[in-house]
Amino acid sequence: MNEVALVEWIKKHAATPRTRDLILGIGDDCAILRPRQNEDLLLKTDPLIENVHFTTEMRGEIVGARALSRSLSDIAAMGGEPRYCLVSLGVGPRHDERWIKAFFRGLLRVARKTNTVLAGGDLSHSTRETHTDIMLCGAVPKGTALRRDGAKPGDILYVSGKLGKPWDRPIHPRLELGQQLRGLATSCMDLSDGLSLDLTRLCKASNVSAQLEYIPVFAGSTLERALSGGEDYELLFTVPAHKKAPAGARRIGIIQRGQPGRIFFEGQRLTPRGYDHFATSESPQRTK
Repeated sequence: MNEVALVEWIKKHAATPRTRDLILGIGDDCAILRPRQNEDLLLKTDPLIENVHFTTEMRGEIVGARALSRSLSDIAAMGGEPRYCLVSLGVGPRHDERWIKAFFRGLLRVARKTNTVLAGGDLSHSTRETHTDIMLCGAVPKGTALRRDGAKPGDILYVSGKLGKPWDRPIHPRLELGQQLRGLATSCMDLSDGLSLDLTRLCKASNVSAQLEYIPVFAGSTLERALSGGEDYELLFTVPAHKKAPAGARRIGIIQRGQPGRIFFEGQRLTPRGYDHFATSESPQRTK
């Protein structure tokens, strides 16, 4: 199969009823979108690289599903609804046509489940590792996007689920919860690099400190992994103390005044640790 035939195969399997704001999809030099009135667009891009984010042996369906789900988690963190994605895929020598088709089947399964339209992208070969990059467009009603910089002293800190999950566990973007948090949460972000590191980022953005009270640890995991392992893809958010968080949310602490970014747990200042692509010894590979 050549590139033209492969693109036609993808176009066929990605077919979906045309929505009112997608004017032109797969098959031309660019997709054409016409934004709706009274909406803010959310734009996100996320790479997935062989031997960094996934192993060579991992099935294409799993890699494709993870590739889209990672970006969907960021759309969820801003309270958004996913709309369209663009997919660039560079295929290395260890993956063949069968793997490529499996990749798109996995990706499209997630896309259909979340009402995300594959609007285009690019295909190429790679002389070394396989790599993909997803560009995702979502939307929120104008002025309602959740952000990291709104937490206030006295706000209660929550997470959407248990932490410290195995890195290769399927990702379930918290899209419904994110939309419920619009107008309720004062700040929100997704947990992808570890609670201690991501909470530090949220606190710095909001110019506050935080006191952790409880860490919900995934069965079979450890407190250390729950704090700094990453790859959880849960939502971390704050809600004013006088308001009720959505069902299922787990209270883990409280926002307080103090040096921005400082976090305390069990009477000690917590050192922010987690996944950092550009650190060395402190950041294990995603695939380990």
